Amino acid sequence: GLELSHCVGTNSLGPAGPWRSGGPCKMKRVRTVFKPEQLERLEQEFLKQQYMVGTERVDLAATLHLTETQVKVWFQNRRIKWRKQSMEQKAAKLSQFGVIQPASADSTGSKEHEEDAVDVEL
Repeated sequence: GLELSHCVGTNSLGPAGPWRSGGPCKMKRVRTVFKPEQLERLEQEFLKQQYMVGTERVDLAATLHLTETQVKVWFQNRRIKWRKQSMEQKAAKLSQFGVIQPASADSTGSKEHEEDAVDVEL
């Protein structure tokens, strides 16, 4: 679940960053581990619609015994993965035809434009 572990000790791995300055006891978010059944249902819902909002999200969270925030964040992360896969497929298609896409193309488009491009590819 969405739990916070207490007191990240001095034995933790990695260098201390600015986020850990201060006292010896800091809160650290524990990564949510989804059950296979939950992931299967989330993926099914994502195939139907990439954005889950309002009562649909509340109902899905309750059905899967997750918080609404966990469902929201899962959908956000899944959309990022979906866009990345779509861009990789597009790049692979272009490379088949010997077309090289400029590296700066990703940074010049607006978010809406990128989403429209992804929709066209499907």
